[in-house]
Amino acid sequence: MEYAMLINHGLCFGCDSCKVSCMKEKNLPFEEPGITIQQIGPMKLDGKWEWDYVPVPTSLCDLCADRRAQGKKAACEQHCLSLVIEVLPVDQIGARMVELGGKKVSVFMP
Repeated sequence: MEYAMLINHGLCFGCDSCKVSCMKEKNLPFEEPGITIQQIGPMKLDGKWEWDYVPVPTSLCDLCADRRAQGKKAACEQHCLSLVIEVLPVDQIGARMVELGGKKVSVFMP
């Protein structure tokens, strides 16, 4: 079964817990993270301020296949303080995106 990461980045506040937990789990150096947080903004759009943080997996991310094989969540998903990261079977991604409203939601597949 294939898996993908669903990221509800409209709720991310940029705490870096996903990045830190990934680096610790995979023993990665700070310069080579498995996931990063990109800041978009602040910017004024249509008279309103917008400022987002977007978790972005890198090519080092394998969705913690070894952890999932043990029945555990991916490290980033487990430690996300805002609960914006979910690793799900690919066939469940579309329905989950609809549940979340589809705004500021992205999907990563390694």
